[in-house]
Amino acid sequence: MALVAPQPIDRKRVKVYELRNNDWYDRGTGFCTGRVVGDESRIHVESEDQPERMLLESRVSKDDGYQKQQDTLIVWTESTGTDMALSFQEAEGCAAIWEFVSQVQQHLMAVAGPDDALSDDAMENYANPVVLPRPELSNLDEIAALMRTVIATPQGRDSLSKLVITEDYIRKLVPLVSMAEDLESLDDLHHLCNIMKMLVLLNDTQIIEHVVSDDVVMGVVGALEYDPDFPTHKANHRRYLKDGSKFKEVVPIQDLAIKKKIHSTWRLLYLKDVVLARILDDPTFSVLNSLIFFNQVEIVSHLQGNTAFLEELFSIIDNPNAPHMRKKDAVAFIQTCCAIAKNLQGPGRQTLYTNFIQNGLLRIINFALLNPDSSVRVAGTDILVAMIDHDASLVRAYIFRSISDSKRPLTDTLIELLLIENDLGVKAQAADAIKVLLEPQQPPPPSTEPAAARNNGEFLTKLRGTAPANPQIDSFIQNFYDNSANKLFKPLKDLEKRKSLTDLSFQEISLFHHLIEILMFLIRYHLFRSKIFIFSEGLPARIAQLLACPQKHLKLTALKFFRTCIGLQDDYYIQQMTRNFLFEPILNIVYDTMPRDNLLNSVCLELFEFVKRENIKAIILHIVGNYREKLQTIRYVDTFQTLILRYDQFQGYNPEGDTTLFGQDQDETPSRSNVSGNHRWQGVKEMDAAEEAYFNTSDDEDELAHKKPHGQRHPLVNGVSPLARSLVDYPDDEEEPMNADAGLAERKPVEKMNAQAVDENGISAVSVPSKPPPERLSEKRRREEDEEDELGKLSTSKRRTSSVSSTSSGISVGSNSSNMLRRKKAFISTNKDTAASSDKIKILLATRASSDNDTKRD
Repeated sequence: MALVAPQPIDRKRVKVYELRNNDWYDRGTGFCTGRVVGDESRIHVESEDQPERMLLESRVSKDDGYQKQQDTLIVWTESTGTDMALSFQEAEGCAAIWEFVSQVQQHLMAVAGPDDALSDDAMENYANPVVLPRPELSNLDEIAALMRTVIATPQGRDSLSKLVITEDYIRKLVPLVSMAEDLESLDDLHHLCNIMKMLVLLNDTQIIEHVVSDDVVMGVVGALEYDPDFPTHKANHRRYLKDGSKFKEVVPIQDLAIKKKIHSTWRLLYLKDVVLARILDDPTFSVLNSLIFFNQVEIVSHLQGNTAFLEELFSIIDNPNAPHMRKKDAVAFIQTCCAIAKNLQGPGRQTLYTNFIQNGLLRIINFALLNPDSSVRVAGTDILVAMIDHDASLVRAYIFRSISDSKRPLTDTLIELLLIENDLGVKAQAADAIKVLLEPQQPPPPSTEPAAARNNGEFLTKLRGTAPANPQIDSFIQNFYDNSANKLFKPLKDLEKRKSLTDLSFQEISLFHHLIEILMFLIRYHLFRSKIFIFSEGLPARIAQLLACPQKHLKLTALKFFRTCIGLQDDYYIQQMTRNFLFEPILNIVYDTMPRDNLLNSVCLELFEFVKRENIKAIILHIVGNYREKLQTIRYVDTFQTLILRYDQFQGYNPEGDTTLFGQDQDETPSRSNVSGNHRWQGVKEMDAAEEAYFNTSDDEDELAHKKPHGQRHPLVNGVSPLARSLVDYPDDEEEPMNADAGLAERKPVEKMNAQAVDENGISAVSVPSKPPPERLSEKRRREEDEEDELGKLSTSKRRTSSVSSTSSGISVGSNSSNMLRRKKAFISTNKDTAASSDKIKILLATRASSDNDTKRD
């Protein structure tokens, strides 16, 4: 059977909400219509701003649990389990859509028949609806027992809810509370309390709204005062709700519906947070939150759209004849509105703050912060923090206009409040507000840059690139350093005049804590301005002075400041800290607290551990150079002994050179712990007599010195003299540099082993050592590189095309191969004297032949 439904209704303006994580998310504002397409009925909501975009398209079904709350709200659950809500601008629009949904559901129930999607138990419940006895004191126990049985099933809960609403059952129970109190019947009062609990926990919005209505609420909370779980105690909910001083109209609200909604919202909050706080389940808690949220949205929307109301409200502060109490109430009312605005969606909150600012909100904040009444100051800071959390740029723009108009900016008011306020909560809020207002748009640069990047200038280049892009913010921050910073940090500068810090008051301790926190914020966000200001005013020395105070938490804050400075690894901060000897009080804390391993000691150790891990040379040289004796006595951790070792390495004193520098060549490199007597090796060892004689001998003298004692001729290779062959077989131009380099690289290690210091009589004064002297590291590396280059050139060199016979060519090739093997052998087996001497003679002969060749060419 085709679906028969009413004609499509006119479009109604509505807001669409979706429940996400127990919070109502605003999908947007649009126009709602009920449509019948084929056999399906749907609710459509088209966007107000973009008509082609559909905000909602929901199919109406018979079992989605549609509920109409108040006069402008419809709530239901989609088939996917998502809770949805429509908040209508007008009550008649809500009534039209509700009528459409009701008729569609009735039609679907009639078409589905009795057996469709209904169990036997459900049909039994529909066939036998719940009937409760007449409410009287004599049958309260029977009513409670019957209700406890019915609410065990979902169908019973629905039937009971309908009965309570249809017969107005709660209103009939209310007079019984007074009757039981008059009779002092505690059992009847306990039964009434249990009945009221079960009715509220039915999770029905109409019942909850009825419970907080004016003529019922006192009876309901009166029954809930007598909790059977605490039979000897009685609550006083009615006294609190009857207190008329709790509700104050700063400006009369003419709309009675809004006034009634304000009362209902306040009672719902009290019911949720106080009366039912112990017994609430999740569904009822969600329903209460939803009712409170939608009430608050409607209240704020009405107030911010009432221009006359806002003008009268904000004019109270500017009126000099207005009593102080009324001004105080006006500030409290605005504070309440800002607290409600935190739960609103972004567009609604933006509209509220925009309307408030246009009517002078920041002027009221300035008035509240300077008010002598502490409660007004607390309200003013709450309003300011709420506004900054929403959009700090609005407050910055107002401050910038004040500066341009040569008026006192709001930052100076906050600074004064921070300095003189005794309320610690207000101090904390003022300090947070100052930090948020001084925060640039760009985030701070990461403090984990590699040390190499910091050293070669890349780090500073990145930091310079993070300057605020907005010139207004830049000007605002510069004005703070020029005019306000000195006033803010004056208490720290005044510490220079104090000889003792044992008499600090609790307010002073809290103030110093907030000032140091602000300084750390400036160091991280204002890299260059803060650097110049902090050290020009000498603030680090004053903070170091706080390390001598008896309060440990203030010491920890001061240590946190120095750790932040060192963590930046900025040369300027490190230079200033070492120049002013600011590490001395930190070392004193370590020395005084060791080895107790408390928080204070651990923070100091972490600071020095960071210096060791990052190997900050300037700090290590300063600490060990000035406090070496004190560091040597701190042995319960190895941090300071490692710093002393690093210091010795920086100075060229390296007792662990064997393991640190030559750890990979222990088998090939001789020990270098003692050379030149008892002196330690300092990077370059002194040459022994043989090496010195070798380097002081020229090539000609070295050739004669080797030629005289041997006096033998080289044997012929395949019948050809090496000298004659070198005269005939000229190398290519590409091979000349290679041969020259090879000869040089080959000659040095051989001559170095065979060089002898000869006295005046020609007798050898120093014998050739049986073991080669230790090589310098630079010579060893250069020799290995030359070897690799020589072998690479030999493998890739071109073969020279010669006009000699194939036999001569074969001899030449064999000779070249022999020479290559000899060179390789000279690099590897330098400790064999006979082979090394023979190779050296061949190289000398080849060199002489090459010089004779050059003479003939000339």
